[in-house]
Order: sequence, then structure tokens, then C-alpha cells
Amino acid sequence: MVPANIRIVLVRPTHPGNVGATARAMKNMSLRSLYLIAPENFPSPQATDRAVGADDVLQGAVICPTLDAALKDCHLVIGTSARPRYIEWPELEPEACARRLVDGAQHGPVALLFGQERTGLLNTELDRCHFLVTIPSDKEYPSLNLACAVQILAYEILRAVLAGTTASAADAREGKPVSSEDMQRYYLHLEEVLQQIGFLDPENPRLLMRRLTRLFNRAGLDHNELNILRGILTSVQQRRDKT
Repeated sequence: MVPANIRIVLVRPTHPGNVGATARAMKNMSLRSLYLIAPENFPSPQATDRAVGADDVLQGAVICPTLDAALKDCHLVIGTSARPRYIEWPELEPEACARRLVDGAQHGPVALLFGQERTGLLNTELDRCHFLVTIPSDKEYPSLNLACAVQILAYEILRAVLAGTTASAADAREGKPVSSEDMQRYYLHLEEVLQQIGFLDPENPRLLMRRLTRLFNRAGLDHNELNILRGILTSVQQRRDKT
């Protein structure tokens, strides 16, 4: 059940050969759940050729128009990145990334995001990630082929599965983990309240919401905690309406 809950998500892939090679890499490592967000050219004979027998993974690929659709029900999202970001995200080594995914998959769907070949993940896509993972490489030539990156991380995931990784005490949850769509609703509610009380200027938001998103993603809320926060926001709005 754990591997079935781990989604490999390719965001706007441009080369069908990379999609096929990704399917092959996944099947080699006992992963089957492939999600493609707005692929440029799929289905494609080139993808089938590069899959080399992993046709079942390709045929089972879920085509999604948006990132929201691909992350539906996911409570943990890890993004891949090969370059430093202006705002730092919590970063994991490949082995630690695999352990997080395998631990998380015991509680429900999780996702590992790979960005478009030319651009990688955009900031708006990174906002959906709880962690980033970077594969160590030569500093003068750090860019990995998409399918190669999938192969390396899929291998680490299989190692974690075979090792029987168990969640650490720090990762233990009192309640049901929060899905990505529930967190997005919370962020919209939070932004609305911050604007209403004058803390956030919509004309000059700077990076406030991005930093808050990163903070709460890192916290890994469960449903009980999220309900408390939503209740606080609602209470603030009700008291403001009475003044």
C-alpha cells in the first residue's frame, strides 16, 4: 500500500521520451503512480519506446490540467530543486526525502514533484511543497536529466520501503493529516483575515504569504490543529464585524 500512495508528479513535461524513461525508472523501483500535469506531447510513440516494457505505468498515468488536481488528497508534498532559492525552503538529502515519503505514505497519498525540463519548479509550485530535495552533483554541472533524477530518488524510495522505515516521534500525529486542498483553503482564509485587519497590504504584499505558507507547511498540521487555526480566524472576523 505504501508505494501505491507515493505519486511521482511531472509538472508540464515537454519531452515525451522523458515521460517514458520516468515510467521505466518507476517500474524498476516498484512505483506505479505517475501523474502528468499538462504534458506537452503525451501519449506519444516516443514515450512508449523509452518506457521499454513499463507500458502499464504509462497507461495508468493520470493526466491533470493543474497542480491542484495532481495533489488532491495529498498531505505531504516534496519538490525537487537544483538551484538555490531567494526564500529558503527546508531541504532534505535524497535518503531523508525517501524516508519522509515512505513514512507519510502510511497515512495517505504523498507527492514528489519534478519541474519542467527547462525551468524546474516555479515559485508558485514550490509554495505547495513542505520540503525541497536536492540531489548532490558537480557544482559546475548540477543539472540532471529529468528521468535520471526520477531514477535516483525512486531508488532511495525503494531502499526506504525495503528497510521498513517507521515514522519518528517527531513526525507522530494526533489526528488525520491535512490534505493539500485543505491547506490551500486555510491560506486563502488567512490572507483574507490579514487583509481585513490591515496586517497585509494587497497592493504591497511582498513575500509575507509565501513565508507564512512555508512556515505552516513545515509545521505539518493535523486536522485538529487546522480546525483550531480556522476557528481563530473566524473568531477574529466575527469580532471585527461587531465593531
